[in-house]
Amino acid sequence: MANYFSLILTVVTIVSGLLWLYDAKFLKPKRQAIVAEVEKKTTSPLTEEQVEQLAPQPKLMELGQSIFPVIALVLIVRTILYEPFQIPSGSMMPTLLRGDFILVQKFDYGIKEPLFQNTIIETTEPKRGDIAVFKYPVEPNIDYIKRIIGLPGDRIVYRNKTLYVQPACEEGRRDCPEMEVIKTQLKDDGAYFSGSSPLKTYEETLGDVKHDILVDPRVASRRDFFYDQPGTQRDEWVVPEGQYFAMGDNRDNSRDSRYWGFVDEELLVGKAVFIWMSFEMDRGQDSWLPSWVPTGIRFERLGSIE
Repeated sequence: MANYFSLILTVVTIVSGLLWLYDAKFLKPKRQAIVAEVEKKTTSPLTEEQVEQLAPQPKLMELGQSIFPVIALVLIVRTILYEPFQIPSGSMMPTLLRGDFILVQKFDYGIKEPLFQNTIIETTEPKRGDIAVFKYPVEPNIDYIKRIIGLPGDRIVYRNKTLYVQPACEEGRRDCPEMEVIKTQLKDDGAYFSGSSPLKTYEETLGDVKHDILVDPRVASRRDFFYDQPGTQRDEWVVPEGQYFAMGDNRDNSRDSRYWGFVDEELLVGKAVFIWMSFEMDRGQDSWLPSWVPTGIRFERLGSIE
């Protein structure tokens, strides 16, 4: 849907701009000439009402002139600066909840043109721990949001619900970093639920980033369903150049790189930076209202995303 919106926005901007340009270069001088000729005969300037009656601007050209600056500004902001997204699921709980509306900073991972999303200006690269929005590699018309776990060249292991990371090592370097377990500390047991089952909340330290993750003690290892990268074990991956390994914070309720592989840098949309609205979506099964109707606003969640 976001791809279609970008296409429509770009087309409307181009069409309205061409209408405005055609009117300014060709039609407006003709209207001005008509008005000037009449003013010579009357020896007095015409009022705005008289000018409008004598040489009216075509409605289509007037529409193009009025909407072009607004649409062009929206396109620039949405393409280069910020784009709004809605969190549709609980895969990033507890960091992001269903019903959160976020702003994604587009220029963090390169400035792209609006139609085909090709990078035209390189900026910075994702860092370990970033919450990134990207096009789902399996279906690029769908937007996904996950946390960047592995950078190009990293070795990632997820075994028995424990995450290990060995950072990439430059060729020829002798003191390469060892594989290290990503530290976690139990914070809460039962603050979040999956159905009727309480989830365990851990604080995870991923490099310089500390954040909370959820683990469902009922769920066994899903190793057999993991993405099988040739040359590695089933629960181990080496991130190729130009690609990234991403996981959801709700570890047992997230379909991520463990299951479908890597995120190409060309699929990156931007970094999630701010929650500008958060709707409570919980409602009982006996409610007569549709499930998409909010039940309240979570004001305490508004602000920067940690």
